[in-house]
Amino acid sequence: MKREAFDESQLKHLRQTREGHLAYFPPHVPRSVPVSSELLFDLSAADRALGELSGVGKRLRNPQMLIRPYLHREAVLSSRIEGTQSSLSDLLLFEADAELPDADDAREVVNYVRALESGIRRLPSLPISHRLVLSLHRLLLQGVRGENKRPGEFRTSQNWIGARGTPIEDADFVPPPPEALADALDDWERYIHEADNVPPLLRCALVHYQFETIHPFIDGNGRIGRLLMPLFLIERGCLSQPLLYLSAYFESNRSDYYTALSLGRLKGDLDPWLRLFLKAVETQSRDASARADEITKLEASYRERIKRSRSRVTHGMIDDLFMSMFVTAARVATRQKVTAVSARAAISELVGVDILREITGKNYGRVYVPPELLAILDRPAFRPAPTRSPRSQGPS
Repeated sequence: MKREAFDESQLKHLRQTREGHLAYFPPHVPRSVPVSSELLFDLSAADRALGELSGVGKRLRNPQMLIRPYLHREAVLSSRIEGTQSSLSDLLLFEADAELPDADDAREVVNYVRALESGIRRLPSLPISHRLVLSLHRLLLQGVRGENKRPGEFRTSQNWIGARGTPIEDADFVPPPPEALADALDDWERYIHEADNVPPLLRCALVHYQFETIHPFIDGNGRIGRLLMPLFLIERGCLSQPLLYLSAYFESNRSDYYTALSLGRLKGDLDPWLRLFLKAVETQSRDASARADEITKLEASYRERIKRSRSRVTHGMIDDLFMSMFVTAARVATRQKVTAVSARAAISELVGVDILREITGKNYGRVYVPPELLAILDRPAFRPAPTRSPRSQGPS
């Protein structure tokens, strides 16, 4: 890490560690944020879009019909930012216990799903805290390539950010050393639960920025940091249902994401990060609302296609299909409490009306998915029409 990369105002946060290299000792989370007219405009747009999405969550007959699909999509895209290449279909095959040529990537994504579900489930009794973060990290790294990197423990050695093989002296960024973590993390936790006048969306952005800057784990920092964003918004009451996930935006704007975070450390300028975060909230809120409409219409289409079916099992599979996104004969038999013969007959009926498609190509251990639902989830992120802030000369 080079001193010359930092503005003069930021040099006071660079210190030499006991090992002799430079590290960045972050200041405490700022308790106030200068709000420019551009930032205020972006905040208003993000708040409106988030409010509309929250309204969608309240109107749903069965919110789980969207929660599980959205959560799976988030897991795939957040892991993809870190280089994991699993697709949504790979994730479903892994959950169905099907054989995969490279199961390690899929296992990482499944762990993300489990960690996020655990966080949502525990929030009412365990707010965002060191304890919750450590438990989520333990789930995230369980049985995967990072399991030897102290899962569920804050690091006790120095880490750094840079291309693989880069020595620490040439790193893009060196977070604080282990002995500085306690103070930084204690302030981070205090800030989450303090009362102030900073709008919740800006607080969420600052919480994510500070966590990524502290980089408290040997591995998994990015995924935990992104996982905490929806948990923060749920805890603050900004979301009626866990339907907003931001990794799709950050994955499609990966360079801007890392650059905006870096500008806060190198230049002391948090405005680019705050504006990028708000644009992510606006874009993904509108995206989630649009997909919710499509999925609701798809459910109605499914019901129409099977309205003449006399099979209780066939009708009972529809709700389960949106929550699990895959079926097997054994799974249907267990969940619907029927014989394997009845389960296979119901699956065949749904295949016949194009609701299900088999994806293993095998004669045994067959896995079926709803291709139209997966197409909705796999489609690239929605991009709203450009908006103009009061002083901007082009698209914001």
